[in-house]
Amino acid sequence: MLSRIFIRNYILIDELELELDKGLNIITGETGAGKSILINAIDIAFGAKAGKEVIKTGADKAVIEITILNEKQNIAPLFEEYGIDITGEEIVLSKEITPTGSRSRVNGCLVNQEFVRIFRELFLDIHSQHQTYSFLQPKYHITLLDSYIKDSNLDEYKKEYEKYRGLLSDLENLRNASQRTEEQIDFLKFQVNEIEEAALNSITEDEDLNNELNVLENVEKLKELTGSSYWSLSGDDGSIIEGLFQIKANLSRASGMDNSLEETESELISAIETLKDVSSSLRDYSSSLENDTERINTIQERLFLLDKLKRKYGGTIEKVIETGNSLRKELDGIEFSTQNIEALECEIAGTEAGLLKLAEEISSKRQDYAKVLSALIVEKLEKLELPKVRFEISFEKTGLTPNGIDKVEFLISTNVSEGLKPLAKVASGGEISRVMLAIKTIFAQADNIDTVVFDEIDTGISGKTSQAVADEVKELSKYMQIIMITHQAIIASKSDRHLYVKKTQDDKTSVEIKILNGEEKLKAIAELASGGVSEESLEFAKMLVNI
Repeated sequence: MLSRIFIRNYILIDELELELDKGLNIITGETGAGKSILINAIDIAFGAKAGKEVIKTGADKAVIEITILNEKQNIAPLFEEYGIDITGEEIVLSKEITPTGSRSRVNGCLVNQEFVRIFRELFLDIHSQHQTYSFLQPKYHITLLDSYIKDSNLDEYKKEYEKYRGLLSDLENLRNASQRTEEQIDFLKFQVNEIEEAALNSITEDEDLNNELNVLENVEKLKELTGSSYWSLSGDDGSIIEGLFQIKANLSRASGMDNSLEETESELISAIETLKDVSSSLRDYSSSLENDTERINTIQERLFLLDKLKRKYGGTIEKVIETGNSLRKELDGIEFSTQNIEALECEIAGTEAGLLKLAEEISSKRQDYAKVLSALIVEKLEKLELPKVRFEISFEKTGLTPNGIDKVEFLISTNVSEGLKPLAKVASGGEISRVMLAIKTIFAQADNIDTVVFDEIDTGISGKTSQAVADEVKELSKYMQIIMITHQAIIASKSDRHLYVKKTQDDKTSVEIKILNGEEKLKAIAELASGGVSEESLEFAKMLVNI
């Protein structure tokens, strides 16, 4: 569960710290007060995208920190994989948003988006208005059904399907290659031979050759420069090293009179030894230099060839090598296209047969689970004041797709006089809300999620239906933490913790979120019920709380 939320410099919030309860956490406030700000902050901490616009005006960054109390999820393998220490049951998830980007940390360790995605699946499910729209789209229904099944071999199917698509692509390329003209093939062979005969092994060969050529073309000058440097250092009379030896002798006598000069003498000796090594290197280098006209000609010819290849095939030796490999692969594909096509067609047929068998098994399991899921949804909806509801999951066979051979759609009828219709065509907002609550409840329990957030799931309901929704949410909160924005007094009365959102506009606009005590909670429920606080509305609020 989420036990603590800390927010700083986020939209209209300067600084906020809240403690949440393990049961039902209700959020209320006037329209436009900013109730969704808290939900959005939680969403962002758990991986939703956030731009620099969420940073409060005048601040350099926004910070969202959530403390999670983990009582049932096995996080050890995940944390071990990412090198994160586990210290007790508390986990601290933080998000820092700056104008240039954002960073996520868990227990102080930087984590990537993939980690946050996996982490979110363990601890949090947020149902927003946007998600309601997604749930209504038929293309999403097969994903919902598969997420309920969990133990299907869909992952194996998807891997095989990707392999199958790759084989089809290879076959298309081979068939296209086999249609090349003889003239095109001859030109391709010429290109491949031209590159391969150059025997390119090093991507820096041109640079290395140019450096060697520069040396060979300047042999006499190099001999003169290095030779004179050598004689300056080690010549017979008046050389630098000879002079240093004289200085060393003087220092040696001086250090006998003042031992503080011993270190200076030692440093001079070291310098002399270094200069002797330099002198030897210059002598050997100068002696090694020879005029080699034949080698110069060889290098110039090689560089001419390399320049020609670079102009034709990519600008650099590396690009020429890459182009050669690509052209060789293309040529090999053409030369063996006929036998390759036959072998590939045979492999595709076998893969397709295996995929169809796997898809049929998945489809059969889907249909079995669809009956179970439909029955559970009907049971939930009946409790939510839809006593005549019918809910079915329809199946239509398709060709092989990334999800198998099924087209799945959720169908519903909320009235006896009406037949089953696609979920997207349900007219009543209140009916949609209840369907979403039923689905979310079932999936959250099946997924063993710690915390479920409902952003105005009670849209379009009132009266007896509100009581049914309140009872369902309260029952669900016995098994997991619920955080819920509501405009319904009946639902708010069930809260274990009531958070009230208030917007103030003095010299600046800001949002405050307060945890209400008993009396404050009664006033907030009274306000929801009647639009204001009076003796009658307070009595009504007390009655709701005590039901």
